[in-house]
Amino acid sequence: MSEISIQEEIKSRLKVGNACYYSVQNLLSSSLLSKKLKIKIYRTLILPVVRYGCETWSLILREERRLRVLRDNREWRKLHNEELSDLYSLPNIVRVVKWRRMRWAGHVARMGEGRGVYRVLVGKADGKRPLGRPRHRLEDNIKMDVQEVGGGFGNWRELAQDRDRWRALVSTVMNLRVPKMRRIS
Repeated sequence: MSEISIQEEIKSRLKVGNACYYSVQNLLSSSLLSKKLKIKIYRTLILPVVRYGCETWSLILREERRLRVLRDNREWRKLHNEELSDLYSLPNIVRVVKWRRMRWAGHVARMGEGRGVYRVLVGKADGKRPLGRPRHRLEDNIKMDVQEVGGGFGNWRELAQDRDRWRALVSTVMNLRVPKMRRIS
């Protein structure tokens, strides 16, 4: 999958997630519902729509910034992750994407080389590489995620064969500190 199609996929997921948010906004702003129920609505209706298929996204910084923002229709302003975290007690969506991607990659790595999904995970695209910076492959993102959580610089596929070590490594993703976005005036 090219970076352009991933950008379009993320844009589409955010658009559908915003539409879902707007469709239940009257419930989320209602004083009749408890905060706990509003959190449950947000977690079960909106977030799964946005995160659908995120295990296969190869994110670049632009997409990470895009994912950290949802829109608030009342004031026509952006709600940043810090505000959403305060409102809904949720981890940063970029961390969740990385966590799900690493969990899925470990599962696929244990499947073996004969499976088609394994070839998709570690495969290289056919054809000539375009000019400029090389495109991020899914495997490149997995390698960066493993290095980010301190998994060493070894072969991540060998590391994934040990379920317990891999599970511990994947769980540390949720505890990472994700840098705050700089606001552009």
